[in-house]
Amino acid sequence: MTPHKSPTNDPDPVSDPFGERSQGRFRKRFRVLGANITFDSNSPELLALLDFAYRDLPRHRLNAKLPELHITLQLAPTARRRFDATEPDALVLTHGADMLAGSIGPGNFVIVAPAQRSALVVVAADMLHFPYHVRYELLEFAVYTLAARAQGFVPLHAACVGIAGRGVILMGPSGAGKSTVALHCALDGFEFLAEDSVFVDADAMRATGVANFLHIRTDSLHWLVRSDRSNAIRRSPLITRRSGAKKREIDLRRHAFRLAPHALQIVAVVFLTEETADRNALLRPLRKREARHKLVAMQAYGCSRPEWKNFNKGVGHIQTYELRRGRHPNEATAALRELLQVTTPVDA
Repeated sequence: MTPHKSPTNDPDPVSDPFGERSQGRFRKRFRVLGANITFDSNSPELLALLDFAYRDLPRHRLNAKLPELHITLQLAPTARRRFDATEPDALVLTHGADMLAGSIGPGNFVIVAPAQRSALVVVAADMLHFPYHVRYELLEFAVYTLAARAQGFVPLHAACVGIAGRGVILMGPSGAGKSTVALHCALDGFEFLAEDSVFVDADAMRATGVANFLHIRTDSLHWLVRSDRSNAIRRSPLITRRSGAKKREIDLRRHAFRLAPHALQIVAVVFLTEETADRNALLRPLRKREARHKLVAMQAYGCSRPEWKNFNKGVGHIQTYELRRGRHPNEATAALRELLQVTTPVDA
């Protein structure tokens, strides 16, 4: 993407120092995570990134009255110090005055005000050299944090797939294979909800997410059977995580994947492990105490939220399992399909 050299309609520094009366604004609205979000911006480039991230998503509804949220995207002049050629500085988080904030180097920051149901994202023009980071570290910070806080959702670092409106949450440490299992579930016709971030209405144990992209390590693609769809997946754009890991960014809105049309009713939580099944069953039922210990260990942020108590109670009424590795990801897919078709609520 060619960086935007200078934002237009600059405010008069004397009569309008904050740019409150600047003209030429652009607007888009999306349904994301069960909320209607209006985005205003002075930059078509920033709105194009929004469109790339949030267009054509299923329009989930978790509340009778849809929350109305507002996010302002502001493209600002380039800061004095330019980024190096590889990637920008890391996101730094802070809070104060009932607001949450994050910044990337000079000139790039996000301020989220949950009580006002609004957020501000400011992007320096040279940050457009890094559209991936703008999407995942600035825009996503604003959208996910505002939508979750405004609706009281429990945020989980997890994946989620389902069948016929019934969902299973997939958790596990980095390298356990969540994305690989999720991809093979999607290829097998499961309803896909989210790859990395799941948001749960703890009172109803219903989950929503953003089913836009799935990120797969290139060495995990060898499991795919050769077909037109698998060839298209292999040609997906290659992105580099801050960890240095290179992954294919698969747009799930293409290639005929089935995106969860509604929020999924969670009927099970499954913890992935790198342990191989050998001759044992892939799924091992967990005792409630063991499952809760794993939840706390894997969801340090989520369990700090006030909604966690209700979520923890809800988990006590559903099945929890450990999923060992089989010889092929399709074995995990088959086990999850059977689980979703037969699982019923249990007593705490």
